[in-house]
Amino acid sequence: MSVFDGITIALSKGRIFEDTKPLLKAAGIIPLVDPEHSRELILPTNNPRVRLVIVRASDVPTYVQYGAADIGIAGKDVLIEHGGDGLYQPLDLNIARCRLMVAVPKGFDYQGTIKRGARLKVATKYMLSAQQHFANKGVHVDLIKLYGSMELAPLTGLADAIVDLVSSGNTLKANNLEAVEEIVPISARLIINVASWKLKRDSIEPIMNNFAGSLS
Repeated sequence: MSVFDGITIALSKGRIFEDTKPLLKAAGIIPLVDPEHSRELILPTNNPRVRLVIVRASDVPTYVQYGAADIGIAGKDVLIEHGGDGLYQPLDLNIARCRLMVAVPKGFDYQGTIKRGARLKVATKYMLSAQQHFANKGVHVDLIKLYGSMELAPLTGLADAIVDLVSSGNTLKANNLEAVEEIVPISARLIINVASWKLKRDSIEPIMNNFAGSLS
């Protein structure tokens, strides 16, 4: 098996991939396969020196950190949880924007509960972000890690509140929940493997500059 010595870009399916396509186009990179309609995980592009790898969003920083990809695009939420080790983060791409928020069932006295010093049960997959947020506020919480259907946790009594990404808020509304506190605004960032930046800078820098130029 031959070793690919070009530029590998790690992306996840869905919103980030769709929002990234115009940036790739600005850099002269056109995927030859649509990941939404293919089982292929390594996608060729019109440039034989550039390929895309499709991975789970939470795995993008890991692929870049360990050099399996030279470049990646990951949400700030994922990068906070990952920690950012071994990554150069030169550019906020200002895409896939949303907010990481605390949400509770409508009618739940969140502020009053905090003031009374009560201990909250909070469901989330963003354990580090939630832990730091509540610690900074001096709020005592029991964190419960979930991976999906976060809105179900308060509805079944598993948790008092959730910490999750909120975009339109329609999912919260449909489940009789409301956002009560913003933790951090989220957008997708360009990340680069530190070693790749040193060894392949001549190939990576034009891609980065084209991404940056398309944002202005």
